[in-house]
Amino acid sequence: HVQLVESGGGSVQAGGSLRLSCAASDYTIRRYCMGWFRQTPGKEREAVASINTAGVSTEYADSVKGRFTISRDNNINTVYLQMNSLKPEDTAMYYCAAGGSWAATLAAHEYTYWGQGTQVTVS
Repeated sequence: HVQLVESGGGSVQAGGSLRLSCAASDYTIRRYCMGWFRQTPGKEREAVASINTAGVSTEYADSVKGRFTISRDNNINTVYLQMNSLKPEDTAMYYCAAGGSWAATLAAHEYTYWGQGTQVTVS
């Protein structure tokens, strides 16, 4: 069982940047594709970005393309989401997830393990 812990959320003004981190409990996350999802109260969970096991292939939601960058460092079992040019509509709880697919995917059903989330507020 993989445990995921997100950090790096906070409050920022529109146009600002934040970097989220997701630390995994052990090295086995290198077997999984990793993704970031977000959710606001009353709305469905939205896929944001995904990265494959090797860290060379990524996918992004159209709403964040060109502004967000996902990356991973398998040596320290950590995944990142660099968020630039933040907009108020990016406000949400952001969740890290690990999936069984080796390929990057934005399909939530492919993910098995989920973190507790970190709040991002853009004003």
